[in-house]
Order: sequence, then C-alpha cells, then structure tokens
Amino acid sequence: MSAAEFVQEGAAVDYTPDADLPAGSVVVQGELVGITKHDIKANVLGAISVEGVFDVAKDPAISVSAGAKVYWDATAGQSVTTATGNKLLGKAVLSAGTNTPTVRVRLSQ
Repeated sequence: MSAAEFVQEGAAVDYTPDADLPAGSVVVQGELVGITKHDIKANVLGAISVEGVFDVAKDPAISVSAGAKVYWDATAGQSVTTATGNKLLGKAVLSAGTNTPTVRVRLSQ
C-alpha cells in the first residue's frame, strides 16, 4: 500500500457545518480557513474554498496595502492585519483604505 492516495485537487475541501451557513461565510477549522461559495445547510456535506480570490469584510478603521498579510478575526467577524489571536486568511491583492468595508484577498494557507 502506498503512503498517500490522491483524493481531490484541493481548491475546496469537504465541510459539514453544525448550523446553516450562507454563501460567503468564513470558516475556521484549526489553522485551515476557508469560505463558502454556496449556502450549506446544517449537518449536510458541503465545501469550503481554500483557494481563490474573495472580497472579505474588513475592519473599516484600518487600511490594507496590496501584498499585505490579512488575518481573520473570528470574534469581530472581519479581516484585520494583526496576526496575534487571529488566523491567516491570505494576502491582499488590492489596497483597501480606511472606511472601505472590504478587502480583496487571495486565500493562502
């Protein structure tokens, strides 16, 4: 038997939520962060994207430079540039100024 067997490409991974999740929900599983592209019903197998580019809610009090690391603050439900206590979401692909509600992020793990 081989040590590994190919399962899927990996742009999205299987996920079964405990509660209904609308499309665009950020999901944190340990160090893995993904985003739902479609609604997923509670206790029904769906998928979260772990690759791709998404417009993600951000703290409107901060500005983000293109190329900066972006983290998910699960408590506040928004992206930030502070690593401490937050999970890496990816890197900004466009700059986003203060009072801007979203930042465009390329997901990376």
